[in-house]
Amino acid sequence: MDSLTQIVLGAAVGEIVLGKKIGNRALLWGAVGGTIPDLDVITTVFLSPLDALAAHRGFSHSILFAILGAFVFGWMINWIYKSNYHKYLATGGWMLLPAGVVYFISRIFDNASFNFISGGLMVAIIGVALYLLYQRYFKKERSLPDATVRDWQWLMFWSIFTHPLLDCFTTYGTQLFQPFSDYRVGFNVIAVADPLYTVPFLICIIAASYYSRSNDRRRRLAWIGIGLSSLYMTFCFFNKLRVNDVWEDTLEESGITYERYMTSPAILSNMLWTCIAKTDDGYVTGQYSVFDKQRKVHFEHIALNETGSDLPLEDHTFERMRWFSNDYYSIINHSEGLQFNDLRFGSQLSNAGERHYIFNFVLKKEDDGTYVMIKNNGGPPPGEEQEMMSSLWMRIKGI
Repeated sequence: MDSLTQIVLGAAVGEIVLGKKIGNRALLWGAVGGTIPDLDVITTVFLSPLDALAAHRGFSHSILFAILGAFVFGWMINWIYKSNYHKYLATGGWMLLPAGVVYFISRIFDNASFNFISGGLMVAIIGVALYLLYQRYFKKERSLPDATVRDWQWLMFWSIFTHPLLDCFTTYGTQLFQPFSDYRVGFNVIAVADPLYTVPFLICIIAASYYSRSNDRRRRLAWIGIGLSSLYMTFCFFNKLRVNDVWEDTLEESGITYERYMTSPAILSNMLWTCIAKTDDGYVTGQYSVFDKQRKVHFEHIALNETGSDLPLEDHTFERMRWFSNDYYSIINHSEGLQFNDLRFGSQLSNAGERHYIFNFVLKKEDDGTYVMIKNNGGPPPGEEQEMMSSLWMRIKGI
């Protein structure tokens, strides 16, 4: 799921495991542990677009990584605090933050609107904030946490392991069993970002941080946050079962024979779902809102191959793309080659052609006949974000 949700979950786990001993430090290090698996995005700088796609939610999201990472990162935290220089090490870590923020902002804007002046201004603002943190937390002597290396390793294991465990409930796919298997676990129960899951959880954790470590309300609030988020996840699970029933009834009433099907929630909500079924000649796909007046999915047909030519399915790029999409895909012509559409994430049914699909990849044919991925597009087309959000909200309200 999104980074904020993983930070909140990691902080809650840290509080449950070690909060009574070390207070807010447990929240902080739990949040750090909950972030570690997603640092695999750093490796994408050194990989091709295709390899980067396969690497995300790979080994860093595996059970083995959680075990090994717990030993390594737990030992490192313990070493930092046992060192006489732990204040300076911690301050140095904070000072790396501006560079990271500047880098990721530049990636978001693709360096188009991120220039030297705005970058310098951001560094200055963050630098002031970090200086204030230094004055508050690191300039004066502070007591060392009452935790052993085993305590830190236990905290790291649970904060790291719960990250991929939560990701398994989304649609993207999590390689939980790497390096032994590249099978992608995806239960398609909740969107990668869902405020109803995150916001109540976040409020509980923030409230817990205001109590002293000896106050039982801290742990109680952490458990309440975990309980509320788990209760909402249970609601999402039963919501999925309900949508599955509607989709199966729709397919049966329409006389459609299918090989398999899937349903997945739309972004930001569990009220709107994308439904897709694979047939002999392609797919049928549509959307269903729990607020729809009719217990029926209004669908359209999508051809597997609209290019009019044979697909090089044995090509390495195509094989990896099919693996990534769990074989829910379509191919259409694109101005720069071919466009591979991942149908699991739905489409903009009001548009057509290249801009029809939410999650798509542009593939270019090389001189030797092989294909390479040259573009990875996710989300609405540039300039249509507001229109898509309005359409999404209208569709959630039902038809």
